[in-house]
Amino acid sequence: MTWVDFDLMLIVPAFLAGILVLSIHVPLGQEVLKRGIIFIDIAIAQIAALGVIAATIFGGELAPWKIQLFAGLSAITGALIVYYLEKTHSSILEALIGLIFVLAASGGLLLASYSAHSDALLHGLLVGQILWVNSGQLLWVAALYIPLLLIWFNFRGKQRPMLFYLVFSLAVTASVQLIGIYLVFASLILPALASRKILNSNVQLWVSYSVGLFGYILGIIASILFDLPTGAITVWSMLLAVILITPLINKRVCRK
Repeated sequence: MTWVDFDLMLIVPAFLAGILVLSIHVPLGQEVLKRGIIFIDIAIAQIAALGVIAATIFGGELAPWKIQLFAGLSAITGALIVYYLEKTHSSILEALIGLIFVLAASGGLLLASYSAHSDALLHGLLVGQILWVNSGQLLWVAALYIPLLLIWFNFRGKQRPMLFYLVFSLAVTASVQLIGIYLVFASLILPALASRKILNSNVQLWVSYSVGLFGYILGIIASILFDLPTGAITVWSMLLAVILITPLINKRVCRK
């Protein structure tokens, strides 16, 4: 496709999906970075994906809300396990989170082997199908994210670790099915890395949002123009946004 053939309406649903995901994942990613538990996001995302795979394999033709419920319960269970490990095994927490990820990923592969469409199922959960999201998906994700955002921004300052884990698990459950595990991880970590040296929390938040949005716009457009997998190229585009913006941020911080 060329710029002449480019249809702006092709990217609108995908871009709205990106805005929705970033709205909750940017502040959660900053919290993840602050806590030093970098791999919790990909571990819980993988547990949510395991729930989706299990529901798909054993449940047959389930309604989307039933699959969502199963995935949500799986993610909450994983979050509660990590919360317990944080309290009891903090010195080796990252290693244990990595182990949880490996177990969930290998468990998903084992379960998917029972599906006739295992390759498509795994590919959708890993890379996502952001370019093909529909209005129904966007509406139910927005209906979930709005209360989660209200809860997070109203109670995050009260030092309630359990609140973080519950909000995190529910947000990741929805986003994995919308954009895939790889892009979930990138949306959480890359914007947070770009703005980590900014001391003003409000400025830090908006810089993170800007980095994420730039990455999504660039990735979605590149995907359509060059016929590339949207989730994968958006991960790289977000990394490019971090590489371009971080030196500017560091220069400004050094001046101060």
